[in-house]
Amino acid sequence: MMSSTIRAILFLVISLYLVVSKCNGEGYKPAPNCAKNECPSYTVVHTQKEFEIRSYNDAQWLSSPKIPSISYKPAASKGFLMLLSYIRGENLENVKMNMTSPVLVGVQDSAYTVYFYLPENYQNKAPKPVMDEIKAVKLPEHKYAAVRRFDGLINDTTISTHVDALKKSLQSTPYQRAAAGCAGFTVAAYNAPFDLINRVNEIIVWFD
Repeated sequence: MMSSTIRAILFLVISLYLVVSKCNGEGYKPAPNCAKNECPSYTVVHTQKEFEIRSYNDAQWLSSPKIPSISYKPAASKGFLMLLSYIRGENLENVKMNMTSPVLVGVQDSAYTVYFYLPENYQNKAPKPVMDEIKAVKLPEHKYAAVRRFDGLINDTTISTHVDALKKSLQSTPYQRAAAGCAGFTVAAYNAPFDLINRVNEIIVWFD
């Protein structure tokens, strides 16, 4: 019979192996659109089948105002068009910029805020917006991001499904505080709204 001490040692070894294996996973592959669009940089801290944990580098983003809404699509569309006008030249310097990925939509208390990542050339010198409601902001506000990736179209139903799935998968992990302390979440869309196939979307819960 195997002694309790040997069993304990084997359990510890196996547990450490599983942790190391998960931490050394490849993680999600870069979204295809990041091959043609500038994307923010991050480090993968931990990865497993249902989610991964990232640490994003601080960067400048363009922010819409908070848009009250009972539904994702009208609020996201309104904020998107405001920021799209800015990068198409509706700023005080009439500068046109390339589109970046992903478009972030922060969701909290039935209010939606849309964010565009500013291209590298404008990280430290973003032209002033024509509209006062548009601001340049530094993101992220938190140290870590718990991320769940999914495909298909984004709507209220798919958002709710994947937010719940992400929070559930974080339970009983070292990152369960991300779900427990979550007052809101972010939707990341890597594709243009008219792309119907090969879509890459993510739900992000930020935490410290």
